[in-house]
Amino acid sequence: MRRLILVMLLGAVAAGAQTVCVVQDYGATGDGKTLDTAGIQKAIDDCAAKGGGMVQLAGAAKFVSAPLVLKSHITLEIAAGTTLEGSTNHNDYPEIEEFHDKGRQSLLSAHGAEDITIRGGGIIDGRGESWWPNRAVGYTRPRLIVFDHVKHVLMENITVQNSPMWQIVPYDSEDLTFRNMKILAPLPDGHNTDGIDPYSSKHVVIDHVTIDTGDDNVAIKSGQPGSAGPDDPTVDVTITDCTFLRGHGLSVGSEVAGGVQHVRAERVTFKGTTAGIRIKSGRDRGGDISDFVYKDITMSDVATPIEITDYYGGDKEGAAAVSPAPVTRLTPQMHDITIENLKANGAKTAMDIEGLPEAPILGLQMKNVQIDAAKGAKIFYAVIMTQGLVIHAASGPPVMAGAGAKGSLK
Repeated sequence: MRRLILVMLLGAVAAGAQTVCVVQDYGATGDGKTLDTAGIQKAIDDCAAKGGGMVQLAGAAKFVSAPLVLKSHITLEIAAGTTLEGSTNHNDYPEIEEFHDKGRQSLLSAHGAEDITIRGGGIIDGRGESWWPNRAVGYTRPRLIVFDHVKHVLMENITVQNSPMWQIVPYDSEDLTFRNMKILAPLPDGHNTDGIDPYSSKHVVIDHVTIDTGDDNVAIKSGQPGSAGPDDPTVDVTITDCTFLRGHGLSVGSEVAGGVQHVRAERVTFKGTTAGIRIKSGRDRGGDISDFVYKDITMSDVATPIEITDYYGGDKEGAAAVSPAPVTRLTPQMHDITIENLKANGAKTAMDIEGLPEAPILGLQMKNVQIDAAKGAKIFYAVIMTQGLVIHAASGPPVMAGAGAKGSLK
């Protein structure tokens, strides 16, 4: 009987043991020079063929690679002191169609997969410096990490940096968590290096993430400008206890043809971003943009703490220079937005809020919002209710209420 129990226990341990695929066992060198794509991909494929497991990059090494494709039930473990570096040969990134537009294959991607984890304390470095100078229209650059129609993703305890373009993009994906991470790219060189861009995705958690990049720290998207539709919305995004350094702030848009609903941001600190809370759309790229709550927000030296505009990519003079236009499926409909317990100092412009005459911003509430700025707030075509709004403007009025501005604006 004891022997039978022992055999059963050993069998249970064996069945529960995780397959570990060390990339050096598949031919990867980690010498920082050799292209290790084949060895790393073999490790991923072999691990997946065995039902999943851990693909391990370790040994304080630098593994240089062209694009890799992750599979279901894979944990990519990049150990502390170890770096996965993107190849600097642009020809290693094939041109593809991505998000209904021209693109290039990213360094890491997964398509139609589930249960993927990336962790370990190491670094994923896109080495995008050679891509950044060329931003000509029609010139495509790869994103760094793309999850396309993927379910159940966890990224934690990892540094992601220097993508040629957007750094992490969940596209039409579900149940993704990003926590205890750093996402980095230098300014002013790291053009369009957004930190995390949830795109037509749902149930996204961004928690305890520091983002210091050359564009939007976070940009929540859905649908291209001029989209013929249909476009899936992005729904249920929670952002908590994050620090946003250089970058363009916590953005919704500008591509939101599918709409964005149910966004929660709490205990977020902004230091030196060009914008803080930023919702941006235009007549050619809008949808239903609603049910947002921003709470317990701290900002220092943020140029514009609150920017909500329907004129991104449109008339440079904004609402002051436009006439009503017909309402279409791409007309942005912004409503039910709450900003509570926000404190900002060192701003240039306190707020820039500009709705459309044919679709004003509705249900915008501000509670206990305090902003010190060189100039006050500019508001057009918006219905705002305030409680405890205090704006100290070094010059000019604290609030300039233009056409279509309604509500309690004191």
